[in-house]
Amino acid sequence: MAEKATKAKAKAEAPAKTTNPERYRLHKRFKAEIVPQLMKERGYKNVNQVPKLVKIVLNMRLGDIKDNSKSIQLAQGELDAIAGQKSVLVKAKKSVSNFKLREGQSIAIKVTLRGEMAYEFFDRLVSIALPRVRDFRGISGKSFDGRGNYALGIKDQTIFPEISYELIEKIRGFDVDIVTTAETDEEAKLLLTKLGMPFRN
Repeated sequence: MAEKATKAKAKAEAPAKTTNPERYRLHKRFKAEIVPQLMKERGYKNVNQVPKLVKIVLNMRLGDIKDNSKSIQLAQGELDAIAGQKSVLVKAKKSVSNFKLREGQSIAIKVTLRGEMAYEFFDRLVSIALPRVRDFRGISGKSFDGRGNYALGIKDQTIFPEISYELIEKIRGFDVDIVTTAETDEEAKLLLTKLGMPFRN
């Protein structure tokens, strides 16, 4: 009975799967429209040369709640809802007394999205979440790492419609790391622009 109850609880807490046929629209548009555009504009000889998303990693640092199991559970539930996929807790590998950090202590929550899930999250990020940022004027085009990857900081999780402002414990931020197969930042920026990223410069 206990095992059944545990499974039922896990099922109830799992992010709801949508049956919306538009869920993976960006991935479909990437293959049907963006790939041919990039091949023509950049002179790629075959489809495999065209840059694409490899994965998107969401990382929420726990900071002052790393000793509060209830707050950690709430934060993890929020990141699960935003990602549409179960996240994992990141544990400290060693103790650091200056930071009051103990080995094995939970220090962050992370979720890695690949394939269609990465494109689906990217679509929600650029078409729904970012436009909800107050006084939004685009994001920086300079946050590339020199190897075709891009990092973005989200300050408020409530810009995602999956999160209800009335139910949150506090405003939490998290990092979004977008990993691509692009060999240069120029290629990566063009790819992300085609996918809808609203760069301001």
